[in-house]
Amino acid sequence: MTDSDKNYLSLLVSDTPGVLQRVSGLFSRRSYNIDSVTVGGCEKTSFSRAIVAVQGDEQRMAQIGSQLNKLIDVVEVNRFGAASAIARELMLVRLSPPAEKRAELQSLLDLFRFPIIETAVDSLIVQVTGDKEKNDAFLAMIARYGIMEIVRTGETALARH
Repeated sequence: MTDSDKNYLSLLVSDTPGVLQRVSGLFSRRSYNIDSVTVGGCEKTSFSRAIVAVQGDEQRMAQIGSQLNKLIDVVEVNRFGAASAIARELMLVRLSPPAEKRAELQSLLDLFRFPIIETAVDSLIVQVTGDKEKNDAFLAMIARYGIMEIVRTGETALARH
């Protein structure tokens, strides 16, 4: 995938039950793949903002936007490409580093400014925030420290102005 194929759809939707199901149902019925989706409250009361990361050329993106605009609960659809977006993803990573490698791991985390948010006798949890590619590269770097579990939020994005 190239950055020219990566797009974000910012959907302002009514904050009502079933909205995400109707939006994702539209994608599955049309055989469109969602790379990631994040949903949460926004600046308008009684509404939520969904950020959907998808791949597609101009024609496909126009078609998706048109179909989303037909959904009753979708109030607004804005599309922007990766080049005109600020996108981030949050990951929580549970690691089980050997005792002799904890100082080395701490130095690496300090370099990236990723905090340890919980420490246990046999593991620790690190908070990682960055673009998807940076996070993937970071995971490859820390694999030797014993990754036990990873949870990712998916990308969220804002258009640059």
